[in-house]
Order: sequence, then structure tokens, then C-alpha cells
Amino acid sequence: MESEKVVLTVSVTGSIGDRAANPALPVTPEEIAASAVEAGKAGAAVAHIHVRDVQTGKPSMEMGLYEETVRRIRDHSDILLNLTTGAGARFIPSENNPSHPGPGTTLSLPQKRIDHVLALRPEICSLDVGSMDFGPHIFINYLPHVEWMAERIGEAGVKPELECFDMGHVEKAKHLIRTGRIKSPPLFQLCTGIRWGIPATPEGMIAMKGLLPDDAVWTGFGIGATAFPMVALAAMLGGNVRIGFEDSLFIEKGKPAASNRQLVEKAVAILRLLGREPASPGEAKKLLKLER
Repeated sequence: MESEKVVLTVSVTGSIGDRAANPALPVTPEEIAASAVEAGKAGAAVAHIHVRDVQTGKPSMEMGLYEETVRRIRDHSDILLNLTTGAGARFIPSENNPSHPGPGTTLSLPQKRIDHVLALRPEICSLDVGSMDFGPHIFINYLPHVEWMAERIGEAGVKPELECFDMGHVEKAKHLIRTGRIKSPPLFQLCTGIRWGIPATPEGMIAMKGLLPDDAVWTGFGIGATAFPMVALAAMLGGNVRIGFEDSLFIEKGKPAASNRQLVEKAVAILRLLGREPASPGEAKKLLKLER
């Protein structure tokens, strides 16, 4: 009997972790691209890409960094690309006037958040549908802006991956589908374990999955210590999976991961214990219902 295929996404660098926690974290376009290519060789079919300032290591929205990273990956791999649009949503209130932005705010016009997607045309891009209080900052995804971005992304022929950190985000995403801004079948990502979002528990993931449209394709992930348990749970529930430095800097408790490839290899081993196999990029296109 042929094993069931599961799409494995590698979340290459993210925007939160830093080299103080794990010196192996990729920062430059060359490092990010090489890490994505190696993860693809280990079984990842999709690479979720953020870029970072090469001097500071902090998250960046610079077009040139995206261009170089994407070019380097496409020159060496057929791994599918999933570019973030989450950058540009952070608001930190000023201490003197909370209606004004304080230091660290990146809140941007929706056009700037998707410029790189429209220019580079990845197969997939993230679309954060809901706002969240992350504690140090507010993650703002204003509905009219999300609607506008969804329309432009669809017009570009890119598949939006609907990022849901809590149950209400699933309902907001369904509004985008009902109003024709997202084509069916939709692609969802169930993000568990984010502070003050849905917890990374069986009950949390099952509850979110239960709200999805019948024709939805979905991926689930957890962060930190829950990253690998959520790989197993998402696969057992019929979903696709994600792992990478964005989700965990550690291969096991107290042991920093040597690379994204090492994290992917462990996730592949978990899938195989469950009777699943990682899909190739070509198989992933069909499983994710991508148009190109």
C-alpha cells in the first residue's frame, strides 16, 4: 500500500529568533537560500521565506533582499516558494500618546506589504487575516487592507495561505471566501501555540480544523517545544505540516538545531513513523491545489 503524501513546509528564518539563541540561524540571502535548498533535499516541498537585514539580523521588507533570496533558491531547487506578507503589521503605541506609533512600529500600507509578492510571483504567500496582541506589540491586520491584499494576490496568480492564530481568524478568512476575494479551494494555515492565540493542544487544533470549509486544504504547526508534537498531530488529523527555525531553534530540549535540514529530517522521520511520506514539489502543487 502506498504511503499517504504530506506537504512539508520549511519555515527558514522567521522574524523573531536571533543568533544569540542559535548561531546557525540563516540571515543573509545566501544563507537563507542555501538553507532552503538543503531543506528541500531532506524532504521539504515548500520554503516559507522571510528576509533579514544583513547587518542587524532584524526582519526586513527590502525588495532587493527578497529578489536575491528568491533568485538563489530558484537557481538551485524546484522547491515551492511561500513569501511572507506579515512584515509591516507591527504597531507599538507611543508611551506619551498611545494613538501615535512608538519606536519599533513597522505598520505599513498594504501595497508595501505585498510589493515583493507581485514582483516575484511565488507559488504561495502568507496572508495574515486577523489582528493579535503579542504583548510587546500589536499585530494589526485591518479588514479593508486584508481584503485589498487578498484581491491583488489573487490577480497575480499567487495562492494566499490564510494564517489563522485563533478561531475568530478562521471565521474572518471564511468572510474573504464568501465575498469572492479568496478562490476555492482555500489554503489555510493553523498556527498554534502563539502567545494569546489558540493553544498548541489537540483540543486547540481540532477546534480550529472543525471550523474550516469542507474543501479547505490546510497545514498546522506549533512553536517551541510544541513544534514536533504538532507535526505529528497535524499529520494524524489529515493536514500538512511545517517545521523550521521560525518555529523552533532547537532539535530537542536544550539542544540547538544545527540547521533547517536537521529539523526537516526529524519531521520526515515522524511522518514515516505515522505511515506518511513527504510530498515532492510536483506532488505538493497538486495536493495544495495550486494553479501554477
